[in-house]
Amino acid sequence: MLALLKIIRETINSWWSDFTLQTRLMAAATLVVSLAMSGLTFWAVNTIQQDARLNDTRFGRDLGLLLAANVAPLIAQDHLSEVAQFSQRFYSSTSSVRYMLYADEAGKIFFGLPFGESAVENSLTIERRIQLPDDYAANSELPMVRQHITPDGEVTDVFVPLTHEGMYLGVLAIGINPNPTVVTSSNLTRDVTIAVFISIWVMVILGAVSNALIITKPIKELLLGVKNIAGGNFKQRIDLPSGGELGELISSFNEMAERLERYEEQNIEELTAQKAKLETLVSTIADGAVLLDTDMQVILVNPTARRIFDWDGGNVVGKNVLHYLPPSVQVELTRPLYQIAAGERESAEFRITLTQPTNRTVRILLTTVLDQYRESIKGIAMTVQDITREVELNEAKSQFISNVSHELRTPLFNIKTHIETLHEYGEGLSEAERREFLETANHETDRLTRLVNDVLDLSRLESNRRYEFGAVDLAQAIEQTLRTYQLNARDKGIELIQEVAPHLPLVVGNYDLLLQVFTNLVGNALKFTESGGRVAIRAYPRSRSNFHHNPNLVRVEVSDTGMGIASEHQEKIFGRFFRVENRVHTLEGTGLGLSIVRNIMDKHHSSVHLVSEVGIGTTFWFDLAVFDQAAVIETVAQAETVDRSVG
Repeated sequence: MLALLKIIRETINSWWSDFTLQTRLMAAATLVVSLAMSGLTFWAVNTIQQDARLNDTRFGRDLGLLLAANVAPLIAQDHLSEVAQFSQRFYSSTSSVRYMLYADEAGKIFFGLPFGESAVENSLTIERRIQLPDDYAANSELPMVRQHITPDGEVTDVFVPLTHEGMYLGVLAIGINPNPTVVTSSNLTRDVTIAVFISIWVMVILGAVSNALIITKPIKELLLGVKNIAGGNFKQRIDLPSGGELGELISSFNEMAERLERYEEQNIEELTAQKAKLETLVSTIADGAVLLDTDMQVILVNPTARRIFDWDGGNVVGKNVLHYLPPSVQVELTRPLYQIAAGERESAEFRITLTQPTNRTVRILLTTVLDQYRESIKGIAMTVQDITREVELNEAKSQFISNVSHELRTPLFNIKTHIETLHEYGEGLSEAERREFLETANHETDRLTRLVNDVLDLSRLESNRRYEFGAVDLAQAIEQTLRTYQLNARDKGIELIQEVAPHLPLVVGNYDLLLQVFTNLVGNALKFTESGGRVAIRAYPRSRSNFHHNPNLVRVEVSDTGMGIASEHQEKIFGRFFRVENRVHTLEGTGLGLSIVRNIMDKHHSSVHLVSEVGIGTTFWFDLAVFDQAAVIETVAQAETVDRSVG
């Protein structure tokens, strides 16, 4: 039972909680009005009943006094039969009298209507008496009135003393029926009031139920749907069988939700496509790109930035970028990032040297990302440029300029010194001294000319100049080179050896550039080979068996039996102005020859290599592709690629 009551209470509480505040106020107002109306009605009914009781009391008192005045003389004379006849006629003539009882001084009933003495007193009955107050006989001038409830309704009891000539004879008890019209009207009023009260609450309950089922529930569903729509759930639908304006509202809501869902799908497709395009674009940018929000959380990062900052091993998207930047970068960027996020500055630029994962120099540019109205800051764009090559080129350029200046200053100083000496002291010098000074000036002029020519050659090779490639006869180029240095080799006592394979195929290249390679390599070999040594130039075909789709190659070697190159210098000799004689101070040169050779080999899409041992000699070698039309096209294309990368 308790469980049932608990369930009922919870159901009522849940049902009541579903009502809106307006519905609750309406229910409370209805309760107050209905209670007020019911109370007013019951007060009116009670007033009518009180008036009816007063009327019945007056009527009973007057009727009792009239009847007592008529029967008292008969009772005094003991004419009881006449009393009975009179009473019977009186009782029969009115319906207002319920009963009539006559009792003597002791209260014993001796006659009554609608029953007689024989019915009241016999062997089977108990003697019936009227219980009156003890002092009733002494205070019997006025009738005593009381009321009691019977199964047939309320009855007014009037007790009228019977006196004759000052003698108390007994009491007359008359029962007066209530006024039927008043009773009927009162009952009708009460019944109507109860019916109205019940009807009002039945209407209220039915209205509340219908409101909950027909209005409140759809409105709650509609409110929930609107909240879901506002939250981005455009799949929300309301499926309630409602008609009228509410049904039209629900139908319009479902149509709106369907359109929003389609619109969202279209937007998602467009945004996804735009995002894919943006990510593809960002991923193909040569510079690093990192997009941050105002809380320094990483939103987007491209592969270049991952590689520069060594982020390939983890996912940094959605995390604070300051926790993942290298220490040197973090120290430089922490304050500017927060200043930009706070709107204190719009951009910043930094040049930072990184040691991890590799040594490199980067330029970092920070810029704000504004909304479409350019009013509020939405994030920060970080652009990272790897300027290591640029820094190296600038350093190389500075070094080159410094070296060129130094190399130019030495012969110019020597030329100027000897010419000034001849100009000022020429008359005091002997012919041999003047000739020596002129030979020195001429020698320094040749040295200056060679340096300028080498610088110009290197500058042309590193520029975007295009060279014509075609079939080159290496045997002819080698022969021309050896003829050029034949006299020089004979003067130094060095043997020149030519070892060119018979029927050597033509190669792809530029004749003048290859001739310059041979000239530089053979010239260096003669310079660093002592008298009695040998310098050999060889050319022979070799096949790339493991790369069958590539053309056959021709290998060219230039060997000498000179002083050799130490292992610590072998990686440096192809640099500009690097000369081994700088360490031994015995030979001179511009230090650009091997740098020119390397650049020419790059033009031919090949590489120059060396094998050297100090005191034994050095061999330089490189490979060239055998001539055919496809090889020419490939070499030209590769050379153009190299030119563009250098440029």
